Amino acid sequence: MSGKYQAYPEYKETHLGWLSEIPAHWEIKRLKYLGEALIGLTYSPDDVVDADDENAVLVLRSSNIQNKQLAFEDNVYVSKQIPEHLRTQEGDILICARNGSRALIGKNAQITEASADMSFGAFMSVYRSSYNDYLSKVFNSALFEYQSGSFLTATINQLTTGNLNSFEVPLPSKAEQQVIANFLDHETAKIDTLIEEQKTLIRLLQEKRQAMISHAVTKGLNPDAPMKDSGVEWLGEVPEHWSDTEIRYITHQIGGGTPSKDRLEFWNGNIPWVSPKDMKVDYLSDAQDKITDQAIQESSTKLLPVGSVLIVVRGMILAHSVPVALTQAPVTINQDMKALVPGKGVDGEFLLFFMKGLKGFILDLVEESAHGTKCLRTEVFERIKITIPDLDEQIEIIKKLKEKLRVIDSLIDDAQQGVELFKERRTALISAAVTGKIDVRDWKPTAHPQQKHPEAPHEQTA
Repeated sequence: MSGKYQAYPEYKETHLGWLSEIPAHWEIKRLKYLGEALIGLTYSPDDVVDADDENAVLVLRSSNIQNKQLAFEDNVYVSKQIPEHLRTQEGDILICARNGSRALIGKNAQITEASADMSFGAFMSVYRSSYNDYLSKVFNSALFEYQSGSFLTATINQLTTGNLNSFEVPLPSKAEQQVIANFLDHETAKIDTLIEEQKTLIRLLQEKRQAMISHAVTKGLNPDAPMKDSGVEWLGEVPEHWSDTEIRYITHQIGGGTPSKDRLEFWNGNIPWVSPKDMKVDYLSDAQDKITDQAIQESSTKLLPVGSVLIVVRGMILAHSVPVALTQAPVTINQDMKALVPGKGVDGEFLLFFMKGLKGFILDLVEESAHGTKCLRTEVFERIKITIPDLDEQIEIIKKLKEKLRVIDSLIDDAQQGVELFKERRTALISAAVTGKIDVRDWKPTAHPQQKHPEAPHEQTA
């Protein structure tokens, strides 16, 4: 930052170990003297209602904070008496105070006009202060991350209101706070625009990747090959020499199971027990949870052969994705998964990418269970009419496809690294400004694209 911005002319030492000095005219204040921290609303499952209920109030949760902004894709509504102080006000800072993931503790976003008069859940906190235009920047700096992390231990995974109130922040005058806030709004908006451009590029590359896979496994690689009508609407024309078949004729399906959690001797072994949370890679040889040989012998879960294609058949992820992976070591699976063991004449990698290529069609087969969970009915899925080439052509297709995918994946990796670099630059700029490392008092704005806040859904006016 030093090359572009000047430092303050005079500094003074602080008593803070993580911040050695601040501008001479700044103060150090605890948050409890600047505002109040509030614990969120407690409610029961019986209080939850549909969004169109006339008394519905949206309860903001951790999932409603995405990338330091409010998001409304995963909402919960309740109908109950809500104390006025537990209704959000414009300017409030919403904070994730408790979560199973330590990385999410402390993530926050500022309440906008569109998200005022909602409520917030018991695992959340709100910090309410007349200083929040400035403090919202402090809360998105390394300064806040450091203090949040200092309260997390091996046994405590929460940020209490007492902890939050004890946070110490460097504080300039009100007028200077406003200049810093304006500066950061302007400069971070430019960085956010660059981040969105990289994310758009990633989305386009991912779409191209999916289209490339789908074409290779349903049309082949020879554009001059004679074609025939598959008789299946979603497949269209296919190479004339490919064989007509169904999933059930080319694979052997094996279901999963969960060994009893009460039997401690079943767990913490050396055999991977795969569940949907592990299905984030194409090739899988390990899992977060592991079981013992005894668990396999005395429960419904089975050891799967190497080269099996795993597919998630139950879970909310099926609302938008169909995770599949090829096993590269013996593993077991839970009841939300199925294993497709390739039959004679079927290459495991071809089957993997074939399942990836069928993503759109498989999503159309997903149904909703009585409990609201998404599920893929295997009795329908296994009867999908398909066409496949012989084994030699399968292997050749995958070889050429992987060469093409390597180029796309490299471009995606580069774009993702760009996103992370821009995020780091954003945090560094905010941190420098709110700790007084740079002096922006004489800053003047220049034109930049207008940044928009996400709009809240209309049901939230309840």
